[in-house]
Amino acid sequence: MYNNTKEYDVIVVGAGHAGCEAALAASRMGCETLIITMNLDNIALMSCNPAIGGVAKGHLVREIDALGGEMAKCIDKTGIQFRVLNTSKGHAVQAYRAQADKQLYRWEMKAVLEREKGLDIKQGIVEGLLIEDGKAVGVKTNTGILYRSRGVILTTGTFLKGLIHIGLINFPAGRAGEFSAEKLSDNLKDLGFEVGRLKTGTPPRLDAKTINFSGLTRQSGDDNPRPFSYSTEKITQRQIPCYLTYTNMETHRIIMENLDRSPLYCGVIKGIGPRYCPSIEDKVKRFPEKERHQVFLEPEGYETTEYYTNGVSTSLPIDVQLKFLRTIKGLEKVEIMRPGYAIEYDFIPPTQLMPTLETKLIKNLYLAGQINGTSGYEEAAAQGLMVGINAGLSTQGKEPLILDRSEAYIGVLIDDLITKGTEEPYRMFTSRAEYRLVLRQDNADLRLKEKGYRVGLVREEEFVRFVNKREGIKREIYRLNKTILKPNAHINKILESMGTNILNEPVTLLELLRRPEITYNKLIQLETIPKSQFLNPDIIEQVEIQVKYEGYINRELEKIGRFKRLEGKRMPQGIDFKNIPGLSTEVKEKLSKIKPVSIGQASRISGVTPSAISILIVYLEQLKRKVTPKSIGRDS
Repeated sequence: MYNNTKEYDVIVVGAGHAGCEAALAASRMGCETLIITMNLDNIALMSCNPAIGGVAKGHLVREIDALGGEMAKCIDKTGIQFRVLNTSKGHAVQAYRAQADKQLYRWEMKAVLEREKGLDIKQGIVEGLLIEDGKAVGVKTNTGILYRSRGVILTTGTFLKGLIHIGLINFPAGRAGEFSAEKLSDNLKDLGFEVGRLKTGTPPRLDAKTINFSGLTRQSGDDNPRPFSYSTEKITQRQIPCYLTYTNMETHRIIMENLDRSPLYCGVIKGIGPRYCPSIEDKVKRFPEKERHQVFLEPEGYETTEYYTNGVSTSLPIDVQLKFLRTIKGLEKVEIMRPGYAIEYDFIPPTQLMPTLETKLIKNLYLAGQINGTSGYEEAAAQGLMVGINAGLSTQGKEPLILDRSEAYIGVLIDDLITKGTEEPYRMFTSRAEYRLVLRQDNADLRLKEKGYRVGLVREEEFVRFVNKREGIKREIYRLNKTILKPNAHINKILESMGTNILNEPVTLLELLRRPEITYNKLIQLETIPKSQFLNPDIIEQVEIQVKYEGYINRELEKIGRFKRLEGKRMPQGIDFKNIPGLSTEVKEKLSKIKPVSIGQASRISGVTPSAISILIVYLEQLKRKVTPKSIGRDS
């Protein structure tokens, strides 16, 4: 063994989307950081769909950016098609999505890492952890090098005992063309961690020279693409279209006839796959009444002919893949450049983690990304950012940054994982967030930018711009509330042309803006706002949303107040739930396993009943009064 002479504050294992955010966060906070990856050429590689964002996922990316992360900036520089989704729906479910140039994205992220001071990048395979006195103090690699540190972050993706399936053929790999990590998960088991098995998949990549795009539905990006990052002024690069086609009954017939050659249906694959992103085999088998399924043809970059076939993830044999693809309109003569495949991999059930994503079993060991059972680049990057921040804060002797469910989708993501766990790859949806009217993607900076600044990830000039924006919103709402519009013939004529009621008495501009027919820009048409008052579009957007949704937002804030009160009832460290009288055996077991940090978290554990929560609240009150608790009654 060779001991590397340099000792680090933080070591990050893996350089996918979680690892990149973790390493950048820790190093930018002043920590001497090392990131170790199997292949330096594949840093931030998009191994599945070359796209960032989407419903709820776009919310995560905006939150990452508000906290000082890198993903949004990177996609703004390398995106080849930008769209705002759900524009016909409410602001709570609108989201940004961008198709990326796959190669440009990884090159840009790699360059960012290489330029970062205080961040070392090494190629190697980590095979085990160095543990002393119950703490992670470094890692050892397959080449016999020992790297020592004050904290370790594992972001291993699908590489832990990764096994690729194409038909009934399988072979070890972290993803196509790369080694799997065969020894690290054994090391984690030996240390006492519970290890599970999950499965995900990817579709075939097609050669654009063999696709007939004529007759397919063209999907272009937005005319005025909106950036993900609050620091990006404008998207200037050329955009290119995607295309939509469909499977048909002949496609489905071929798939059904070959299910006996599918590892999914032959019992070869043991891991549980993602419910919300099923393979084409699953879709055809589970929904026989559907005559067709959507297939999105998405370019992988400017300088490549590879197209990603979104919607036909598959692990069928290559000959079957080619046969069913050629039944699809536009793909009659298509050639496959890379086959679709399924991959099984080990993960650590996330109920073994604390809210900081530090493991309960070993101090200073953090996990982020697919090792925690999630799917998706955005979910991984969000976790990576948070573990980077918290590992950094820990080395500095500071309190951790924990976002709760009322503050961010990131808070929802982490709380779901550590409280409920997951038995399938976890994907973020807006429906998972009970306070989604407040957790909109448009106000991520208002919710989180100050937190990012306090931990040292938001630069001074960015924060000054943010403060100016925040104050500008307040000033304009105040002005609208103080400016009175008096009725006259001219004003009423304009209001009639806008399809809204005329004025019979004076109203404030704020009251007028609350009308569904009136937008902020229509107030300008009423000539009530002098040109000198014209504001930044981001300020206008926030003013309009806050004014029009004020009643709904206030009701949600009341709910958040009740939530905060439960979260504020903290559990004492080291509490033995088995000694609390009145709780059922099942509840005691679940509380002992999860070790909730608050009454609020306890209330979200499956099987912990309202009566059990009442018992816990009384027990905590008795502890405060230093009264020995008596039996409070059985929890049914």
